[in-house]
Amino acid sequence: MWSVREGALYWLDGRRDAIYRLDPRSGARASWATPSKVNALGLRSDGLIVAMKSGIALLDTATGIFTPVVDPEPERPNTRMNDGKVDRAGRFWFSTMHDDAAEPIGRLYRLSPDYALAQIDDGFTIPNGFAWSPDNRTMYVSETKLCTIYAYAFDLDSGEARDRRTFVEGTVKGAPDGATTDTQGYVWSACVGGFALARYAPDGSVDRIVELPVQRPTSVIFGDDDLRTLYVTTATRGLSPEQLEAQPRAGAILSLRVDVPGLPEPEFSGR
Repeated sequence: MWSVREGALYWLDGRRDAIYRLDPRSGARASWATPSKVNALGLRSDGLIVAMKSGIALLDTATGIFTPVVDPEPERPNTRMNDGKVDRAGRFWFSTMHDDAAEPIGRLYRLSPDYALAQIDDGFTIPNGFAWSPDNRTMYVSETKLCTIYAYAFDLDSGEARDRRTFVEGTVKGAPDGATTDTQGYVWSACVGGFALARYAPDGSVDRIVELPVQRPTSVIFGDDDLRTLYVTTATRGLSPEQLEAQPRAGAILSLRVDVPGLPEPEFSGR
């Protein structure tokens, strides 16, 4: 996640239960250990909103204190959070899934600034890649297990997402993971397992494929002052020792410059 206000990049490492921050200009770094397995985060004016195995919490980055907000599924100990992002009205959207992706029991949730929680959809195995069109009329969500990206009719004022349809089915490289959109309304998707990023036109057609030196890119976000640097998180999970040797950048944060800028990431407006 890129904070325009701070000029800093945030990312997480679910296997180390930690959140990281980097100021690319100064090189200053910071990190915070999380109370439980962490899977998603969103920006706030004085910290982060974080989705963990134990539930949603607010992180005060100045003190390192986590304040629990809500556990959306206390009756389902076999599930965990998977992805999340803040919409342009300041709501935090997140997904849950079976711990081992063994059953299609994942759900989509919306957490409003007043901390009202609403379940929006269900039946997912690995729900990923929240993103919104520049006009706020479409919300995108990826189903990694089915190699599918869905699109919902979205209403920014009410926060309603309805009429799910297939936006992309059978991706050309790997499976869709984290995603974001640019100012032209094109969707950038990390193709996990596919050594690539994909850029999809608003009609779902493939605009371009960007090859990467790593097999498992996991998410993408626009950053830097002009929002024309695409930051890419990558993973090592599931790679053999031989594959790791052949992919020395696996697990690194990659970046590349693009011609069309992205949009500023909004902040969760709950206090």
